[in-house]
Amino acid sequence: MNVSRFSASRAVLAGGIALSSVVLLSGTAFAHVSVQPQGEAAKGGYATVNIKVPNERDNASTVKLEVSFPLDHPLASVMPQPIPGWKAEVTKSKLSKPLQLHGKTINEAVSKVTWTADGSKIGPGQFQQFPLSLGQLPEDADQLVLKAVQTYDNKEVVRWIEEQKEGAEEPQNPAPVLKLSAASADHHGGAAPSASASADEKAGHDAKSGHDADAKKETAAADSSDTTARILGVIGILVGVAGVAFGVLAGRRRSA
Repeated sequence: MNVSRFSASRAVLAGGIALSSVVLLSGTAFAHVSVQPQGEAAKGGYATVNIKVPNERDNASTVKLEVSFPLDHPLASVMPQPIPGWKAEVTKSKLSKPLQLHGKTINEAVSKVTWTADGSKIGPGQFQQFPLSLGQLPEDADQLVLKAVQTYDNKEVVRWIEEQKEGAEEPQNPAPVLKLSAASADHHGGAAPSASASADEKAGHDAKSGHDADAKKETAAADSSDTTARILGVIGILVGVAGVAFGVLAGRRRSA
C-alpha cells in the first residue's frame, strides 16, 4: 500500500513538473508584434520601419493586422510598402490642433493602417513584416506607441495595446514601441560630411601635393640638365680656341 502511494505521489509530481515545463516553454516561445526601424529613427526626421507580426497559434493563420498611430504626436506621412497577397488601407483623422509641416498647414493625419489578407496569410510557425515609411517624426517625444490588433482566420482577435509601465513587468500583450533617437543635423537624414568624403578630400590634397612635388623635381632636373649643357658648351668652345691657337703656333714653327 505504501509503495503504491509513493509511486502515485511520484507520478503526480512528475506530471506537475512536466506540465509546468510545457507552460513555461510555451510562454517563452511566444513572440510579440513589434516595430523595428530600418536604420535611424531620429526626432524630427523620416524613417522606414517594419511591423513584425509572428503567428502564435498552431491551428490558425493571421489574416488581418491593424496598427494605430498616436494623434497627440501626429504623423503627416505614413506610407505602406506594397506586399504581395496583402491589401493595405490608410485611415486619416482630423486633428484638433493643425500641424505645421514645411510651411504648410496639415489638418489631418494618419490614425491607422490596416492590412488584410488578399490571397496570402501568416501560417503557423511563420511571421510577416509590413514595411512603412514614416514622417515627420515628432521632436518632443522619445518614443511612439503603435497599438496593434491581430486577427486570425478562426475569428480570434489579439489586442497588442498594453503600454509598458516604468518599473513594472512586461504586460501580457505589450503594444509595439518605436524608440526615437536624438535629432540629427539634417531632418531628412543628411549629416555632416562623412569620413569617406573627408578622406577623399585629403587624398585629393595629397595627390595635388604629390603632383606639385613631381613638378618641382622635373623643373630641378631640367635646370640641372640645362646647366650641364651650358658647361659642356663652354668647355667645347675653350677646346676649340685651344685647337685654333695650337694650329697657329704650329704653322709659325714650320715657317721658321
